[in-house]
Amino acid sequence: MEPNGFNFGEPKQNKKTQNPKKFLFVTYDSLIADIAWRIILEGHEVKYYVKNPEDKEVGQGFVPMVDDWEKEVKWADVIVFDDVLGHGTFAQKLREQGKLVVGGTPYTDLLEDDRDFGQEELRKHGINILPSKTFTNFDEAIAYVKEHPDKYVIKPCGEAANLKGLLFIGEEDDGRDVMEVLDDYKEAWSEKIPAFQLQKRISGVEIAVGAFFNGKEFIYPLNVNFEHKKLFPGNLGPSTGEMGTAMFWSGPNKLFNATLKKLEAKLAEEHYVGYIDLNTIVNSKGIYPLEFTARFGYPCVFIQEEGMLTPIGDFLYGLAEGKTPKLNVRSGFQIGVRIVVPPFPFTDPETFEVKSKDSVIFFKKPTEGIHIEDIKRVNKEWVVTGTSGVVLVVCGCGQTMRQAQFQAYQRIKNISIPHMYYRDDIGDRWFEDSDKLHNWGYLREQ
Repeated sequence: MEPNGFNFGEPKQNKKTQNPKKFLFVTYDSLIADIAWRIILEGHEVKYYVKNPEDKEVGQGFVPMVDDWEKEVKWADVIVFDDVLGHGTFAQKLREQGKLVVGGTPYTDLLEDDRDFGQEELRKHGINILPSKTFTNFDEAIAYVKEHPDKYVIKPCGEAANLKGLLFIGEEDDGRDVMEVLDDYKEAWSEKIPAFQLQKRISGVEIAVGAFFNGKEFIYPLNVNFEHKKLFPGNLGPSTGEMGTAMFWSGPNKLFNATLKKLEAKLAEEHYVGYIDLNTIVNSKGIYPLEFTARFGYPCVFIQEEGMLTPIGDFLYGLAEGKTPKLNVRSGFQIGVRIVVPPFPFTDPETFEVKSKDSVIFFKKPTEGIHIEDIKRVNKEWVVTGTSGVVLVVCGCGQTMRQAQFQAYQRIKNISIPHMYYRDDIGDRWFEDSDKLHNWGYLREQ
């Protein structure tokens, strides 16, 4: 038998480039190692930089690492930035110097990092927004909820927004649960949450729409996706960064035309290059945007790559050139299920060291559709590393949502990791939500 992991989770190398290029990936937390690895498999050269010391091992054995990305700029044909939080400033400067770049601008970083700014930009472009208010003081926020009782969502701003477990969705009409959580955060998180937003909660279907942008215009088809953020099946438990996503590709539809399409001229003015996504709540009365993702989404981009027939390296290079690269995709549906280990979604270094670090991933038989997250490869074995406990994304595709689910969960049966867990209902939302969305007309191509 071959060593654990050797070739067993590796994608078939049927997406081959005819025009090899040199890609430099710049990442804070090694979020995009899987895409860098797949671009290598397509026949391109890759160099990969990770800033966060805790994530330096993530991707080792899959992608060649470098210690100083700025020294590699001359070497690269294209530079790919995978985050906001200042990456847009780097991307803009390099683009102004004539380099081909996939990445944002200071403006597009702010769309995501500063929630008030993002909401105001939506309003400026004629898009309805939910009432919200940003605070820097927990006592003031508690007093506000007492004076204006309602259901609210607590959303940390800036870097704290990456701590997904701190997002809280209120259930009580008088806001009692929100006030209790705010009081808890005041005691435990006041230093790490300098600013946060209270957004009025509204009932409906949560749905996101996104598309790639080439510096001048959107590239079609666009992507419609449904995130599953709670830890447990049935949408129970604490919020996480993401436990899985269901999606499909679409032509321009009512949801897109009423939201992201209205920002096309502004994104062109900024010369934005990359993927941008807008999460919303919709109901029979209208569309209510929640937040931007002005970068690749995780694990969204891995599931998108699974649904692409076009090699993603060639596609990203074409975007950076400002061309209109053809994006051939699978019809039907794709889902991705996150496989995690303790202490996810919480931060507990001791538990991670004892339960998860350096665990070996065992594949019972060759398995397709596997995308790496906090993994390294050692002596041909796939090994858990990093600190988060986010390990793999297992994808499935099908002409129906049921077929995509079946393929993904059959693939998971072939994977064994000590203490692994995952949601077994990714995609189930579609069977109820789709009727509402079709009835309200939001998915109708226009």
